[in-house]
Amino acid sequence: MDTRLIVERGTFRLDVALRAAPGEVVALLGPNGAGKTTALRALAGLTPLTGGHLRLDGVTLDRTPPESRPVGVVFQDYLLFPHLTALDNVAFGPRCQGATKAKARAQAAGWLDRMGLTAHASAKPRRLSGGQAQRVALARALATRPRLLLLDEPLAALDARTRLEVRAQLRHHLAGFEAVAVLVTHDPLDAMVLADRLVVVEHGEVVQEGTPAEIARRPRTDYVAQLVGLNLYKGRAEGHTVRLDAGPAITTTEDLAGPVFVAFPPGAVTLYRERPAGSSARNLWRCSVTGLETHGDQIRAALTGELPLTADLTTVAAAELDLHSGAEVWAAVKAAQTHAYPA
Repeated sequence: MDTRLIVERGTFRLDVALRAAPGEVVALLGPNGAGKTTALRALAGLTPLTGGHLRLDGVTLDRTPPESRPVGVVFQDYLLFPHLTALDNVAFGPRCQGATKAKARAQAAGWLDRMGLTAHASAKPRRLSGGQAQRVALARALATRPRLLLLDEPLAALDARTRLEVRAQLRHHLAGFEAVAVLVTHDPLDAMVLADRLVVVEHGEVVQEGTPAEIARRPRTDYVAQLVGLNLYKGRAEGHTVRLDAGPAITTTEDLAGPVFVAFPPGAVTLYRERPAGSSARNLWRCSVTGLETHGDQIRAALTGELPLTADLTTVAAAELDLHSGAEVWAAVKAAQTHAYPA
C-alpha cells in the first residue's frame, strides 16, 4: 500500500502519508480529533479524498467506490446484522461477491471454525458475548479476502478481562494475514502488542513513526511521551549538559551537541521532603506535588516547580513522605537514568 490521504473539511486538514507491505500491521495512534478515524474512512472510501492518492497492490483506488474496493472493515461496535446468525453474517460478504448461498455458507463455516466459533454458528448477535461478536466481525471482514483490513478501535467495546483474551487472539489472526492491516486505536498497549509499526498523528499530520520499540525509546512529542509513560523535555546539548528550552539544565550520560530531547521514566525519580544532605546528584530540583493517583501497584505523583515531571513510588514510600497536594519535595534523577537523543 502506498497512499497520501489529503482530506479538507472545514478548518480541519488531514495530510497523512502511509506505506505498508503485505503482511504488515500498521497502527494509527493519536489524541481525539487528530484525524485517525478520518484517515480510516478515507482508506475505506467512506470519506472522499480532496487530494493525494491511494494505491493498493499497484492499483489506484482514489475514485473506486467503497463496495468495489478490496477492503475489509471491523468497526468499533462491530455492526453485525442483528437479524442474521453468525454464519450468515460471515457469509454476507462472499454472497455480495457472487458466491452461491451454499458456497458462501461453506466459506463462512470455515472462518468461524478458525475463530473457534463453530458452536455459535446459529446464534444471532444478541446471544453472543463481546469477544464472540468481535471474532464474528473479524471473520466477516476476512471472508471477502481483502487486500486491506481496517480495524477501528476493535477492542474498545470489551471489558478489561475479555480484552486481554481477545487481544491475544487478534494478534494470532493478524500474524497469519497476508495483506495489509491498518489499526486505529487510542490504547498504546493494543498498538504495541498488535502492530509492527506505529504512525502517530496529531492535528492531521504524522508527527512520528517507527516500530513500537523505537517509539517507546525515543518519543518526539508530549503526547507520545505520555503514551509510553516518559518524562520528555527539549533543549540544546553541550556535551553532557542539556539546557532546556523551558526550565533548568539536565545532566546526561550522552555526549551530544545541538537540539536534543531528554527522556526518563517516572520510576527514575527519587523524592525527598528535605534537600538530601551531601547529595552529589547533578539533577536535583525543588518541586511541589500537584496531584497523586494510583498507577498499577504504585502511586504516580504529578510535580510542578523548577522542572514539571511525574514520579512513581510505592504506596509505602508515599505514606512515609506524607505526600499530598501542595507538599514541597526535592526530586532527583541520576544522569545514568536519563536518555538524550537528537531532536
